[in-house]
Amino acid sequence: MSGGNEGQERVRVAVAGLGVIAQTIHLPLLERLSDRFSLTAVADLSPALAARVGARYGIAPEHRHTDVPAMLERGGFDAVLLLTSGSHVRYATAALRRGYRVLSEKPLGFTREEITALSDVPGAERLMVGYMKQYDPAAQRMLRLLQKVGGPQAVHAVDVTVLHPSSASQLAFARLPRPAGDVPPEAVAALRAEEDKLVGTALGEEPAAPVRTLYDITLGSICHELSLIRLFAGTPADVDHVAVWAPPGHAEAAERPQPSVELSGPLPQGGRYAIRWLYLPDYPAYRETVAVHHATGSLELVFPSPYLLNAPTLLTEVGSAEGVERRAEHRGTLGGFEAELLAFHALVTRGTPPLSGVAEGLADVVTAQRAAHRLATRYGLNLTGEAAHA
Repeated sequence: MSGGNEGQERVRVAVAGLGVIAQTIHLPLLERLSDRFSLTAVADLSPALAARVGARYGIAPEHRHTDVPAMLERGGFDAVLLLTSGSHVRYATAALRRGYRVLSEKPLGFTREEITALSDVPGAERLMVGYMKQYDPAAQRMLRLLQKVGGPQAVHAVDVTVLHPSSASQLAFARLPRPAGDVPPEAVAALRAEEDKLVGTALGEEPAAPVRTLYDITLGSICHELSLIRLFAGTPADVDHVAVWAPPGHAEAAERPQPSVELSGPLPQGGRYAIRWLYLPDYPAYRETVAVHHATGSLELVFPSPYLLNAPTLLTEVGSAEGVERRAEHRGTLGGFEAELLAFHALVTRGTPPLSGVAEGLADVVTAQRAAHRLATRYGLNLTGEAAHA
C-alpha cells in the first residue's frame, strides 16, 4: 500500500474475472476511486479479454493472467476482487492463505461444507461478500431510522418485490464487446464439473430441475434480498413457503423461460418476511422495492438497476406528526457498488469489519437449502445432500 490523496492509503488491487460485472461496474469504479485503489493485476480465462482490459487500464503484460492461481502466486497487490463465476471458496482460500484481503462476488459458495472450511482459514475475517445493496447510503439511512423506532425487534414485516427484466435488456446501454470466443473448452468443462460436484453435495446427485433452478436463483440473485432482510431484521429464521412458477402461457413450453420465485417465513424477532422475485424479461426497467413495516410507520427502499452507476435509490419514510400522516423522501447519488468499494478500502487499510463476511455467506446457503427442502417436500421431489437436513 502507498500514500494517496488527503492521507488515504492507496491499495494495490487485482481483479479476477473480467466479465460483465467487472466491465460495467468494478473497473470503472476502481478508476474513479484512483485516490484509494491502484489496479495492478487482472486475470480471466479469455486471453484476449485479459490482454484488452490490461492494455486499457495500463497493467504490465506480466500481470495479465489467464489463471487465477498464477496471479495469486505472482502477487504485486494487496487485495483481490473475485468476480469469477461459480463458487469462490477455492480462490478465496488461496488468497487468504497468501495474506490478501478479499472482496468476493456472490455466491461465496454452494455448500455448507466448503464455507465452514473457509471459516477455519487464518485471516477469514479479511473477506467481504459483495452484497452491495447493504452499503447503499439509502439502505444505511433506513437502518438508522429503523434503529430509532426499536431496530429488529420493532419489525412487524419485511416485504420485498423484485421486477427483473432480462440481463440483455438491462445491459444494452453498456455496449459491451462480444466475447472473443477464445476460452479453452476444457477450462469451461472443468468449471462446470466443479460446480456440478458442489451442487451435488448440496442437493444430491441429479437434483430435480425445479430444485436446482430455485437454488441457483436464490444464491445468484435472491441472496441480495436476503442480505437486506438480514441488515434490517436479522437472518430469516426459516423458510415455510416456496413457490416457483413459469410466466402465464409458458407452463407447457418445450423450453421454459426463467421462472419466478416466492419465499416467505419467520424473522428471528417474531415478524415475517416475504420475497417475490419476478422474472419479467420484457419489463421496461429493473425495480426492487423493500418495505419494512413497524408499529408506527413504514420505511421503503426502491432500487433501480444495479448496472446504472449513480442512479439514485429512493428511501421513503412514512410516519405521523400531530395526528396526520407524514412522508419524507431521501435520495442520493452515491451508489451501493461505490460505497461497497469504500468499505472494502476500510477493511484493507483499517481492518473495519464488513457487513457480510464468511458467516453471512454461510447463512445464505442455509436459507437456500431450506428453500430447496421446502420445495422438494411440497411437490414430493427427490432431495438428498446437505439440503435434505436443512
